[in-house]
Amino acid sequence: MISADTRSVIDRAKQLYADRLQVVLEADHHGRFVAIGPVSGDYFLADTLDAAAAAAQAAHPDRRSHVLRVGYPAVWHIGGAG
Repeated sequence: MISADTRSVIDRAKQLYADRLQVVLEADHHGRFVAIGPVSGDYFLADTLDAAAAAAQAAHPDRRSHVLRVGYPAVWHIGGAG
């Protein structure tokens, strides 16, 4: 189960993505990963989830961020063709 604090971080990051970043990032960065700091609004693009999260952590070690995959509804897809 996700804590209320974690849910708040996720929801705010997703809202920032939808409101400000989606249109800008999807044009040129489709498939990359973006870590979004919901307090600062800073975002960090990388080719891997780990690199995006590490960049956010390095910039704001005392804050939490949330990673999304640009242009996808989820970071990972699990499953196969039926």
